[in-house]
Amino acid sequence: MPYLRKEGVYIETLGCPKNVADSEAFKKRLLESGISLVRKPEDAEFIVVNTCGFIEDAKRESIEEILRLSTFKNCYPAEKYNRQRLSPLSRAEADNLNPDNKYLTKLVVMGCLVKRYEQELRKELPEVDAFFGLNQEEVIDYIKANKQQSTATMLRETFTSATELNNPPYAYIKISDGCNRRCSFCIIPKIKGPYFSIEPERIIQQAEELISKGYKELILVGQEITLYGRDRRGFPSLRDLIRKITAISGDFWVRLLYLHPASLTEDLLEEIASNEKVCKYLDIPLQHSEDRILRLMRRPGTKEQYRRLIKRIRTLIPDVIIRTTFIVGFPGETEQDFKGLLDFIKEIEFDRLGVFKYSREEGTAAFNLKNQLSRRTKEKRFAQIMKLQAEISFRKNLSMINKRVRALIDEIVGPVAYGRLQGHAPEIDGMVIIKDSGNLKVGEFCDLIITGAHDYDLEAEVL
Repeated sequence: MPYLRKEGVYIETLGCPKNVADSEAFKKRLLESGISLVRKPEDAEFIVVNTCGFIEDAKRESIEEILRLSTFKNCYPAEKYNRQRLSPLSRAEADNLNPDNKYLTKLVVMGCLVKRYEQELRKELPEVDAFFGLNQEEVIDYIKANKQQSTATMLRETFTSATELNNPPYAYIKISDGCNRRCSFCIIPKIKGPYFSIEPERIIQQAEELISKGYKELILVGQEITLYGRDRRGFPSLRDLIRKITAISGDFWVRLLYLHPASLTEDLLEEIASNEKVCKYLDIPLQHSEDRILRLMRRPGTKEQYRRLIKRIRTLIPDVIIRTTFIVGFPGETEQDFKGLLDFIKEIEFDRLGVFKYSREEGTAAFNLKNQLSRRTKEKRFAQIMKLQAEISFRKNLSMINKRVRALIDEIVGPVAYGRLQGHAPEIDGMVIIKDSGNLKVGEFCDLIITGAHDYDLEAEVL
């Protein structure tokens, strides 16, 4: 009985949008190298996991996903040319049944987690065939060197265009990498190295290609994109880069992730306010509100400076959506510090808010700080903030009812369409649910009227 030969590369991406941007660039390099892509891990000759190693939860997720994907290494079609049913076989069984395809799927792990813990991972994860850090070319060389040269039948569906794999109408463009700041809780500078801006020509070319392929939302990402261009003589500022991108012909909008409060300039805010193609959405990670904790975190700024900044933003951009993130349970955070953070959230009423429980990371300055808090305390404070933010978000969503809005359709499932407003970043914030999608299509803008509200999502009808 002939068995199907596995072919192509399946990529699983974990972590933040910066990792997504890295994976998209990796897909492009694979395709340029003549290597095809597949949608399902069971079809792949190579499964590549792009990991995150930023905090404990991210590390745990990466390990769990690696172990899950390792189960696909020995999956072969259970019936001749049957693409639906899969049966795990041992290596010996696979060799006997299909001697022309002796090498089963290879599992490759790359990214930040490997950069930090390669030796430990090699010992703990024998299921993995190869480990790589941040150098994508090394991964491509490995795939080329280990690609099967088999005469077995290959009927799996492969792709030679990345757009065939990406159904959502948004794409990430990394415009910078690395970080020069030394926040005491953060390991990223040691993983990624110093801050550097990516050449504007590469960014503009990528934007033009994506728009020509029909993408409607370009998301500019980096650890601190507000610093863009300041490290390279002759480079444009972020404001000027935005102008170049939004000058490209087409109906699309641009989203900015992430804006550091210490490097957010007045001219950039004015550009966001006046440029119709820029989402009125600012993701500004503050991390805390209390001055004492901010000093321990080695974060520039004070509570009063943050107040003034947010007031200035809301004056310049009246319809702005402001998102931030906070860390709870930082070493030495007292009940009084936490109450100050709660009061600050109540006062400001952020439109979107994320919370991290402090993760004690080796190699960071905060690792050796005294007064480390218990997991129970972190969990309790996390829950309190999320409960408060859900109430704030629900009130703000209720105020949206009967308003007319413009949305981008991300997905349609049966009669229901799921879209996002400028104030909804993909995979981070809520969405707009349209129960009667009618003739809507994925990747198109549409005018809606808001008819209902939930804690984080909205309901709407098509106008």
